Amino acid sequence: MRVHLVNPSDLSFGTAVITPRWLYVLAAATPAIYGDPVLVDESLERFDPTSVATGDIVGISIHTSNALRGYAVGRLARERGAHVIFGGIHSSLFPDEAHEHGAASAVVAGDGDLVWPGVLADAQAGRLERIYRGGRVDGGSFVPARWDLMPADRYMWGSVQTVRGCPKHCSFCSVWRTDGQEPRQRSVDAVVAEIVELRRRGFRFVLLADDNFYPVTAADLTMAARKVDPHRLEELTAIRNERFELMARLEQLPHDLVFYTQITMEAAEDVEFLKAMRRARIRGALVGVESVTPEGLKAVYKDFNYAGEELVKRLQAFRDNDVHILGSFIFGLPTDRPETFAATADIADRSGVTFAQFVMLTPFPGTIDFNRWEKEHHDTVERVDGVPLTRYWLIPPSKRPKVYSPHPVMSASEIRERTQATWDRFYSLGTVWRRSACVRSLKARLTFVLVSKLYRQMYANTGISTDSARVERSASWARLIAKHIRTYFIATPMPDLQVPARVAPVPHEAMGNLS
Repeated sequence: MRVHLVNPSDLSFGTAVITPRWLYVLAAATPAIYGDPVLVDESLERFDPTSVATGDIVGISIHTSNALRGYAVGRLARERGAHVIFGGIHSSLFPDEAHEHGAASAVVAGDGDLVWPGVLADAQAGRLERIYRGGRVDGGSFVPARWDLMPADRYMWGSVQTVRGCPKHCSFCSVWRTDGQEPRQRSVDAVVAEIVELRRRGFRFVLLADDNFYPVTAADLTMAARKVDPHRLEELTAIRNERFELMARLEQLPHDLVFYTQITMEAAEDVEFLKAMRRARIRGALVGVESVTPEGLKAVYKDFNYAGEELVKRLQAFRDNDVHILGSFIFGLPTDRPETFAATADIADRSGVTFAQFVMLTPFPGTIDFNRWEKEHHDTVERVDGVPLTRYWLIPPSKRPKVYSPHPVMSASEIRERTQATWDRFYSLGTVWRRSACVRSLKARLTFVLVSKLYRQMYANTGISTDSARVERSASWARLIAKHIRTYFIATPMPDLQVPARVAPVPHEAMGNLS
């Protein structure tokens, strides 16, 4: 009996930017008695069902966007006589769907770190249960990835997780519902050890793959300080101090290491935190800007963000501390108007964000938006090839709508076209070259241009276009570009690199002020 783990994807690029972390974590959670798992990342190459034999176990993790492909892989594996186990956020939300459409033998709901060995034992003994509840594993029990199973020449960035969960409650996001609002922080020693292993293998760019790298804000501490019971303030202060301890340890690692993460806008007001990020070489962060108007932010329950000129000021605060921002913007909100698109592009340009993504509003399962949308369309739901629109992920991508709710003033095609035009404007060659001044050498600037082109091809044209020929052309361009620029992100391996000694904890002020 062999264990296969498959990361489904509709498009294969040959080279990928970021390692799919779950694949290597679940490989590490697989007991040695089953041998090394066979790992398949379909963003690199397609799954070959002939590699599966009767009695094998095939684990498939899916999110909503790749669920349909995952179900196809599951059926192929089941036809070969394998035990098919589904996991991931989408399976956790729709376990019955994985059985119906993916021919699942079992589904793991929640974290798989600790429950996976028991699932394998049950499969081997022929007593699989329909659903296994993995729950939310505490930070001390996160399983480190098995990077020794990674192909040597396919990925640009490594990935390490430091915390799960997010205290926010954005209407379009499911993380706070699935991973919880209480941060589950991994030990600093475990994080640093895994980063050292990646650097030993030649990775110098590492994504800190967290739901929110900045889980404690000024407002959190102020509110906790007002309570009579001091325990909550002590808990939040401990979380904050561990963030600083982690960043102090990152400072000790080789200076060619560069880190990226995901963070909320409030960090722009915490000067001390930004300075620690700079010292730790956390050079980039994805910030969910979402909307540039107060009305739009209120619509997505994100009115803790800023709009207009205040937004520009906060985003520039990151840049002033050498933290380059990938700004994420949402189009298609009911508050959007035709002029919103140009205003968004203008603010993205003036605020100095290094990269940007412009996505169309999509109701993802597990979110407030989805629950509201599903309820509104319960009695009048549109169908495509017999599939209700409220189960849009079961519709083939080429037939899937780009906009799911009627807009008060714009048609679906207008929203899509204006979104595409915003991508085109932000990633025009002249604009990209001007932004490339954030790096110094000519080689680095040319690489910046290619990376910008790659990002656009992977995430704009393949996701927004309704023309399948254009999608395939974009995928072909992405394959070509990714193969050639990977060498820029990789360094000479350091097999003898040691984990640095612990640093003495340094007390920190509660919060800084925006300078």
